[in-house]
Amino acid sequence: MPGLPDEMRAVAIPTPGGPEALTPTKRPRPSPRAGEILIRVAAAGVNRPDVLQRQGFYAPPPGASDLPGLEIAGEVVALGAGASRFKLGEAATALVAGGGYAEYCVVPETNALPVPAGLSLIEAAAIPETYCTVWTNVFDRGGLKGGEWLLVHGGTSGIGTTAIQLAKAFEARVLTTVGSTEKAKACVRLGADLAIVYRQEDFVVATLAATGGKGADVILDMVGGDYVARNYAAAAMDGRIVQIAFLRGRKVEIDLHPIMAKRLIHTGSTLRPRSVAEKAEIIDALKAKVWPLLADGRCKPLIDSTFPLAEAAAAHRRIDNADHVGKIVLTL
Repeated sequence: MPGLPDEMRAVAIPTPGGPEALTPTKRPRPSPRAGEILIRVAAAGVNRPDVLQRQGFYAPPPGASDLPGLEIAGEVVALGAGASRFKLGEAATALVAGGGYAEYCVVPETNALPVPAGLSLIEAAAIPETYCTVWTNVFDRGGLKGGEWLLVHGGTSGIGTTAIQLAKAFEARVLTTVGSTEKAKACVRLGADLAIVYRQEDFVVATLAATGGKGADVILDMVGGDYVARNYAAAAMDGRIVQIAFLRGRKVEIDLHPIMAKRLIHTGSTLRPRSVAEKAEIIDALKAKVWPLLADGRCKPLIDSTFPLAEAAAAHRRIDNADHVGKIVLTL
């Protein structure tokens, strides 16, 4: 393509392992196919699925780039045949199935959106994966409504900080679990009604106390393991538990009686393997429901730190150590 280099900088994973497995490299620049756009990446979000891929536990879906990176923001520099939603030079943010840790990335135009007014490209890069995950799990699958209680585990993660803000924007009440008093204060500043330091108190007891014995209507869980039974105990009648990860293990032995007695729904989902059309539906919902909130400043990605693309390993060390509050972003 005229004016564009044939080669680009990228970060690959030649062999799974720790953060040091992330290896700066050179790759051929991709070209957009029909219905796709090519984005010159200015920033790329770092997410837990990137860590799992680096460790060898989360392979890219068929046809996706083997490079990590699920969300990007930058400038549209080429259009595939039939692509008409964006103009050359326009700033866009996109949900991608892989390839975000690179100078250039292709994406179906239906899986991209204009950068919200007032946000930087760094902030925009922290939106797609996280906001799509929260929207589809908390609001679509969990059916959170105004006035209901949401319990979100890991309140200072990218998912947690997003869930707190979105739930409050839609007039729900929010409880969250965190690992320290400092992180609890950060969640309350974001709008959480109560942040529970799980090392100091039982989140089940604290949830029931905060809700007057009712329990949480929706629970967003990325922990799994022993949290599953405790989520059932913390859930309200007709509660919905939505599983998006299982940091403490995917296999558990549970008592099914609470599901029946409380009429609970335990569901879950993944985002990366979904089809382009399914992701487009989520993107369209964000544009209609969430983009106005971002433009008005009622929600905003919380940026913990940024690292140059070549220092992706350092970014992964930070997420591995759980030191972050909000999103970690790579810059180019």
